Amino acid sequence: MANKEHVALLKQGTARWNEWRAQNPRVDVNLRGASLSNARLKRADLYNANLSGANLSKAHLRGANLYEANLSDANLSGANLTGVNLYKADLRKANLCEAMLVTATLVDTDLRGADLTGCYVYGVSAWNLKLKSAKQQNLNITWRRAAERNESRITVDNLEVAQFIYLLLNNQKIRQVVDTITSKTVLILGRFTDDRKAVLDALREELRKRNYLPILFDFAVPAKRDITETVSLLARMARFVVADITDAKSIPQELAVIVPDLPSVPVQPLLLEGSAEYGMFEHFKRYPWVLETYRYPSSERLIAERVIGPAENYARSVRGATPQMDARPTGSRSRTQRARR
Repeated sequence: MANKEHVALLKQGTARWNEWRAQNPRVDVNLRGASLSNARLKRADLYNANLSGANLSKAHLRGANLYEANLSDANLSGANLTGVNLYKADLRKANLCEAMLVTATLVDTDLRGADLTGCYVYGVSAWNLKLKSAKQQNLNITWRRAAERNESRITVDNLEVAQFIYLLLNNQKIRQVVDTITSKTVLILGRFTDDRKAVLDALREELRKRNYLPILFDFAVPAKRDITETVSLLARMARFVVADITDAKSIPQELAVIVPDLPSVPVQPLLLEGSAEYGMFEHFKRYPWVLETYRYPSSERLIAERVIGPAENYARSVRGATPQMDARPTGSRSRTQRARR
């Protein structure tokens, strides 16, 4: 139970409370289970205080210091936590529904099992949070009075990505970075053994000359699930994908997660002459964005233009021209382009 003297002091106001704390810095503050609903606690010094199970619903906690405070199981629904310091605070299973967390500091904060539904998280500093089993729904990344300023109400369901989403929507430079990545990244997949490294080197060099950003995945063994998911994410960011299906190992798995769902990302297959396509590759040929396989005669004689040209041409046909891109025209055309003639 809470220390009645501590509760009484706190209810006298922030000035009196902070004065007492300054005079008694080593006293362990016990406000466990205290009823502080609607309390005016602006800039209160509650460092390391035990507020476990306390009712702080709609309290005025703006700018308060809750560094390392124990707020587990506390009711903070609708509380004004604007600018509060929650560094290393314990908020396990706390109720934060519709709380105002605008510009709050959430660093190493424990939010496991907490309910964050409907929180206002504009300007939150969120680093290294513990969020296992936390309920994160309808997190508002705009100010509470956004509607009054004719701003759209934007919500996300993940506290740690809220800041990124806001920047993406409201910062032109961030959007330009994303646009640059998606317009120039080329994902290269394959199993490039020592005798075929020249293929990789020649292709990467040509891509760099043309101002692309090549990303290589060279698999020696079939990829694990986390690697496959990473490849899928990178493919969604890529201008096009180049896949060497010679001596395929993990390539079938990678193409299975890339091809069906990404019609705007052309895939240019490569195959060493004299090698056969793996059995299931025929399945992918029905997708128009899987281009005609380029068969190169040797590692030293791969003609990069026959790889880059068709892929870039298809990308342009579905996405439009790419700024500052030097994709030289070639005599090779994709099946879709030939069909248009």
